[in-house]
Amino acid sequence: MSTDPKVIRRQKLRWRIRTNVQGTAQKPRLSVFRSNKDIYVQLIDDASGVTLAAASSRQKDIAAQKVAKSEKSVLVGKAIAAAAKNLGIETCVFDRGGYLYHGRVKSIADGAREGGLNF
Repeated sequence: MSTDPKVIRRQKLRWRIRTNVQGTAQKPRLSVFRSNKDIYVQLIDDASGVTLAAASSRQKDIAAQKVAKSEKSVLVGKAIAAAAKNLGIETCVFDRGGYLYHGRVKSIADGAREGGLNF
């Protein structure tokens, strides 16, 4: 485990959030991971421990677009919403993963809402 204070702080926040946020098959958890360059999202059914759908800024159609990282996050949100619609999922629970709800994390949520996901 990392000894970086920022990483430790985010892990503690993440664990605290996960005590309250649980995903089911009908209402999965929309989990966000943000690295310096890319952003990744997953729809997770915690009851069975299965990832139902995933999207990231490394997908070819999203990575090919030369836009800012926050604008790519909106595209990733729309992509996960489209994947959820293909599975018949309309609602989910948002898990910000210990990150503050602004910037790229907020852009993911806005893009998913534009794509038709409710949370």
